[in-house]
Amino acid sequence: MTLEKLYSESPAWHRKIGDIHALLERVKISEERSGDTLRLRKLNRIMSIHASTAIEGNRLTLGQVTDVINGKPVLGPPKDIREVQNAWRAYDEMASYDPWSVADLLKAHAAMTDSLIGESGAFRSVGVAVVRGDGAVVHRGSPAEEVPALVERLLRSGASSDAHPLINSSAIHYMLEHIHPFRDGNGRIGRLWQTLILSRWNPLFMWMPIETLVHHNQARYYRTLQDSNEAKDCRPFIDFMLDAIGDSLGTYINTATETLADVGVNVGVNVGVNGRILQLLKREPGLSARELATLLNKTTRTIERRIKDLREQGRIKRVGSDKAGHWQVVEK
Repeated sequence: MTLEKLYSESPAWHRKIGDIHALLERVKISEERSGDTLRLRKLNRIMSIHASTAIEGNRLTLGQVTDVINGKPVLGPPKDIREVQNAWRAYDEMASYDPWSVADLLKAHAAMTDSLIGESGAFRSVGVAVVRGDGAVVHRGSPAEEVPALVERLLRSGASSDAHPLINSSAIHYMLEHIHPFRDGNGRIGRLWQTLILSRWNPLFMWMPIETLVHHNQARYYRTLQDSNEAKDCRPFIDFMLDAIGDSLGTYINTATETLADVGVNVGVNVGVNGRILQLLKREPGLSARELATLLNKTTRTIERRIKDLREQGRIKRVGSDKAGHWQVVEK
C-alpha cells in the first residue's frame, strides 16, 4: 500500500497548501501578540474535544465539557462525561505518541475508550458496518482478521511517504475511517491521529481547533468520506480537510487578535472580554451566559453585563427565544 495510490491530485491543492503556510506564519505572530497564549491554547483544546466527541453523539455542552476538564461536578450522562475525560487524557498525551507506531495508536485508543468498550486499546475481533438512520449500510469496515496488517502497512506507508504532511495526514485520516480498525472510537482516533501527524510537521497544530470546523461542517465531512469510498479515491476528503484546516487557522488568528482589533494602544479589559465573547459566539451560537463565564473564567454577572453592552452596540442579536434560541454576531 502506498498512500499516493489512494488519491488523484487536485490542481487546487498547491494553492491551498500555500495559503495554509501563510496562515501558520500569521498564527505565530498572533500568538506572540495575544499575551495570553496558554489560555488561548487551552480554550482551543477544550473546543476541539467538545467538537470531536459531539460529532460522535456526545450530548454535553461546551460549558459542561469545560467543567469536566476543570474537575467540576457536572450533571450529565456518565458515558458522555467519561468520553470527555478520556479525550482530554488522549490529547494531553499526544506529544508522547509516535504517529507511525501501531503500539502508540492502540495506546491512544485505550486512553480514548477506557471503561467505555470491551476491546479498548485493541483491534476489533468482529465485523463492523456504518449504518444510516434508515438502516441502510453505508460502509463496511475491512475484515477483522485483516485489520492489524492493514494498519501496520498504512502507518509504514505514511512514514515513508514524500507527500506534503497536509496531504499525508488527510489520507491517513481517511484510511483509518475506511479500515475502521476498532469497535468504537474510529472517528475520534482518526481526527486525533491527523492532528498528531500535523503537529510533528508544525507544533502549532497541537492546539488548532480543526475538530471544531469539522463539527460545524459535519454533513460535508461524512459526505466526502462516502464520496471518496464510492470513487475509490480520497481526493474529495482531502479537499474537505484542507479547507477545514485553513478555516481553523483563520479562526485561531481571529481569536488571538480580537482584543487588538479596532482599538488604539490602550486596550481595555472590557474590550478583551467582549472580543472573546464574540469569537466564542461565532463558533458556538448556542452558548449561554453561564457557559461563557466558565470558558472565560469570569462571573456569570460579568458576562451578562458584557452581553447587554454588545446587544446595545448592535454587535449581537438574539434569534429565537431565550431558552431555545441562539446568538447571531453582527459583522461590521
